[in-house]
Amino acid sequence: MATKHLKPTESELEILQVLWGKGNATVREVHEVLSMHKDAGYTTTLKLMQIMFEKGIVKRDDSSKTHIYRANVSRENTQQQLVGKMISSLFGGSSTQLVMQALGNQAPNKEEIEEIQRLLDNLKKQ
Repeated sequence: MATKHLKPTESELEILQVLWGKGNATVREVHEVLSMHKDAGYTTTLKLMQIMFEKGIVKRDDSSKTHIYRANVSRENTQQQLVGKMISSLFGGSSTQLVMQALGNQAPNKEEIEEIQRLLDNLKKQ
């Protein structure tokens, strides 16, 4: 199964966020970060990471006693996949509707508006 077509669950995405931030981490390290904002048991985190390894979402270095995990999917590809699916399923294929909804829910700050404007300017040039 190609990893580029995997669609992580919400819990798997939380683990990926930790791994993308840290690079490499043990189950305990991931669990400690998740525990700061979520009530999750260590064994649940362990099981999820084992499942993610079996799916190919993470890689595992088991050369030492403590297994070290790292993401096997990039943040960018995962975001593109999930946003693409969301545009198709929730917004009828309209990226405009997605953007309007996103901007309507939370007003961007000045820097974000400037970044959005740069993206729009680049799209106009294409």
